[in-house]
Parts: sequence; structure tokens; C-alpha cells
Amino acid sequence: MSFTKWIGATLGWSFGGPIGAIIGLALGSVVDAMSDGKGNPFLNQGQPQQNRRTTYSTRPQQRPQTQSGDFEVSLLILASIVIKADGKQDQRELDFVRMQFVNMYGKERANSAFALFKNINKQRNISTRQVCLQIKQMMDHPSRLQLMHFLFGIAKADGVVSEREVNQIYTIAGYLGISARDYESIKAMFYDSSDNAYKVLEITKGASVDDIKKAYRSMVKKYHPDKVLHLGEEHQKGAEEKFRQVQAAYEKIQNERGF
Repeated sequence: MSFTKWIGATLGWSFGGPIGAIIGLALGSVVDAMSDGKGNPFLNQGQPQQNRRTTYSTRPQQRPQTQSGDFEVSLLILASIVIKADGKQDQRELDFVRMQFVNMYGKERANSAFALFKNINKQRNISTRQVCLQIKQMMDHPSRLQLMHFLFGIAKADGVVSEREVNQIYTIAGYLGISARDYESIKAMFYDSSDNAYKVLEITKGASVDDIKKAYRSMVKKYHPDKVLHLGEEHQKGAEEKFRQVQAAYEKIQNERGF
């Protein structure tokens, strides 16, 4: 898959608003690097489908179904914000992003995505609030939860999640409309502590057995991989990992409580 075809095939509602502006700058850098004197390699090629939304408004409107490319571009921008949160860019975090893209999309598409990511990463003064508000307006809740899971994975890729990174992800969660309980649940999947299993299920250690079972059923519905089927097979692995962590948390509590 060529870079041009990848762009045309993957960008939908994200090719507009503040996200569109960021992607436009990044694409400009890629085009400059690829130009061989034959003109713009993207000219009249790979345009977003006409029936996709390409504008951004703060007014409430019907949310279109998130496409794989919309999720991908949102992830690239938010990953850049998190990586730069602690004032430095660790190579392990960059390698984690590349590895995840290779696992999800294959090497060729991952290379195209990472080329775009590097140019996004060079941009300064990206408005976290504006980007997140566009994502919140246009992206369904299960997909936003999947974004949060990926961002914590990036933060922990260097072995240490700094306070600045945690604060940045917390800020992103707030702008994305992720509840404090959902945020703590996903965060707990990346930390080891005595009550993490309870946090994953969004309950306290004093919860009754019936409450634990009820919470587990609720989390199974919330984090089931089928919730993000519309993003394509490439995003199922991340969703399945999140789902397995819910199951592991429940099994741990079962063993501790003996039911």
C-alpha cells in the first residue's frame, strides 16, 4: 500500500477541524520530503470519500461511525502529546508506538503511519483541548476507551510512568468525556497494587460478592472486543488485551474471596 493510497483510504471525519490542520502540516512535510520534481504526489489522489464528514463544529450533531483511519490519526496525535508530556522523548516510547502499529497494520502501512507521526511529533503548541473535543464529538465511547488504553501503554513503555504523563493522560480523559471511574479502571491495568483488580472492575474492596459479579458482567459488556468491530480487525488485538485484563481481575478477586 503506497503512502498516497493509505492517506486516501484512512482519513474520514478526522480530515477537518483542528485535527485536519495538524494533519495538513504533517502531510506538507511528508510531501516536501517525497517530492521528486513531478509535483505534489497527493494531487487528485486518495481523496476522502465524499460521504464522509470533513467539517468540525462545536454544535451537537449526529456522531458518524468512526473509521479505522479516524482512530489511527487521533491516536497518532494523542500519542505525540503524551510522549512529550515529561519534557523528553524516550526511544523506547517511540519504539512502542512503531511496534503497536506494525502489530495492528503490518509493516508497510505502519511505516506510512510512523512517517506521519514523526512530522506530527515535530509540531509545537498542539491544542490538546481542541483535538480532544473534536474526537469526543465524532468518536464513539468504546473507541475513546481504546485510545486511553493505548496511551497508558505508551507512557509505561520506558518502564516508568511519570507524574507529568499521568496528569497529561488524565487531562486528555477529561476532554474526551471519559469518566473518572473508566479512567481509573484503565489506569489500574498498568499498575500492580493490592486493590488494582477492584479498580479494574470499578468497585471497592468492600464490595459484596453479588456486587462483584454484577460489576464483572457490566465490564464485560463495556470492554467486549465486539464494541470496536467497526474499527476493523487490526484493532481487535488491543481490545482483546483490555478484555483479558478484566477477566484476569475478576479471577484474582474470585481466588482471594473464594467464590
